[in-house]
Amino acid sequence: MNAESLWALPLLFVVGAAAGWMDSIAGGGGLITLPVLLNLGLPPADALGTNKLQAVFGSGSAAWHYGQAGLINLRGTTVGVVFTAVGAFAGALVVERIHPDFLRTIIPFLLISIAVYVLFRPQLGDADARPRLAPGVFHLFFGLALGFYDGFFGPGTGSFWAMAYVLVLGFKLTKATAHTKLMNFTSNAASLAVFLSGGKAHLLAGLTMGVGQLIGARIGAKMVIRRGARFIRPIFVAVAVAISARLVWQNFARP
Repeated sequence: MNAESLWALPLLFVVGAAAGWMDSIAGGGGLITLPVLLNLGLPPADALGTNKLQAVFGSGSAAWHYGQAGLINLRGTTVGVVFTAVGAFAGALVVERIHPDFLRTIIPFLLISIAVYVLFRPQLGDADARPRLAPGVFHLFFGLALGFYDGFFGPGTGSFWAMAYVLVLGFKLTKATAHTKLMNFTSNAASLAVFLSGGKAHLLAGLTMGVGQLIGARIGAKMVIRRGARFIRPIFVAVAVAISARLVWQNFARP
C-alpha cells in the first residue's frame, strides 16, 4: 500500500468501524480486517502488524467504556495484565521463527465446542457464579497461555478469554466480555510493540482503521452494557462458528 492507494482509506475506516463493533461484543474482528489488508496488497507480516495496530484502538476503546460502566475490576486484573503482556510479547517473537499453521487444525474444533456449549446452555453467564480458582492463579495461568496464543496466532482469543472468565471465575457474560477486552488490549499492545520494532506495520492504514475502531467499539460496548448477556450470546456463537469455518477453509479447502 502506498500513496496511490489513498482511495482505500475510506474503505479501511468503514472496515475498522465494523470490526470494532464486532470485537467489542464477541471478538472476531480480524475476520474482517485481516483479509481486507491482505487483499489491498500488504505483505503478510505487514498485514499482521497493521492489524494489531488498528485492533489496539478498538480493544482500548471498548475496555475504556466497560471500565467507565463499572464492569472491570482494574485492581483485581493487575496480575492478568502483566502476564498477558509477557505471554503476547513472547508469542509475537516466536511467530517469526515457527509458523503457526499447525494450530489451524486444532483451534476450529475448540471454538465449535465452545459455540455448541453456549448454544445449549442458554442460562450460561446470566449471573455471577462461584469461582473455581483464585483470581491471581487464574490470571497468571490464562494470562500467559492466552497472551502467548494471541501474540503467536490470535483467532478466537476473545472467545477463549470470555469462556475462561465465565466457567473458571464465575463471571456473568457481560462482565466476562468487559474483562476480555482489557486482556485483548494488553495482548494487542504487547505484540504490536514487536511488530513495530521490526517495521512491520503500515501506519496510515492502521491509524485510519483505528479511528473507525474507536467509533465501532464505543457503539458495541454501549449496546452490550444496555442489553446484556442475551444480546451477546447469539453474536458470540456466530463469531465462534465463523472463525472456525475460516480456519477450516484455510487449512483444508485451499489448494
